[in-house]
Formats: sequence, C-alpha cells, structure tokens
Amino acid sequence: MKDYIHKVQYYETDKMAIVHHSNYIRWFEEARVHWLEQIGCTMESIEAEGVGIPVMSVTCNYHSMVRFGDNVAVKVKIGKFNGIKIEIEYEITDVKTGELRTTGSSTHCFIDSEGKLISLKKSKPEIYEKMVAGV
Repeated sequence: MKDYIHKVQYYETDKMAIVHHSNYIRWFEEARVHWLEQIGCTMESIEAEGVGIPVMSVTCNYHSMVRFGDNVAVKVKIGKFNGIKIEIEYEITDVKTGELRTTGSSTHCFIDSEGKLISLKKSKPEIYEKMVAGV
C-alpha cells in the first residue's frame, strides 16, 4: 500500500506557526479513505451499498511538530478486523527527513442505513473480501 502524502496548508497552522492538533485527525481520515480506494472500496461505493463506517474512538500522540509547507506521509496499518469492527493504526512521518511526527489509531464499526450494527462478512461479503485482502 502506498502511504498518503499530505502537504501542510497555511490554514492548518496556529499562531505559533505549527499545525493545530485537530488537523492530525483529519489526516487520519484522508489516509483511511486513501487506503479504502487502494483496496477498491471507495467511500461512495460503500455508502451506495448502504454501509456506514462511524468512528467509535480515536487516539493521537504527538511526537514532533509539523509546520506550514512540510510534506508528511501517513502510513495506514490495520490492527484488527473482524467484519464488525476495524481498528486502524496511523504513523505520520516527515517525507524529507523520515522523522516520526505523530502516531495514533481509530476504531470503527460497520452499520446499515438504519444505524444498526452489521457484519460485513454476512451482509456485504464483497466488501468484506476486499478489506480482508487489504489487511
């Protein structure tokens, strides 16, 4: 899998000229969507199947500062996946130096259009198989 590359924008920084902490969570989401696209499951196609993937929890650990103009790589690794829940781990590094900037994780479940918890393996086996292959 290719890492997601993000170029830091000016509006993502705070008065101290460093990236505001809330933006890292957005980059996690961008990288997660990028991973889904790489395995052949776009958000549009998943949602068209009536499946939602809400966030249940998220953690973010800041190791070093990121500044305007930096390019960062967001690596996605699947921690756990059982077709009902998925845990995703993230590692953000500086593209130029390779320095570790941030680590974190997010946990998600799969729901139907009525908001009820579903098992992808039972209800959407084609999506389940693509995710298993991407793990």
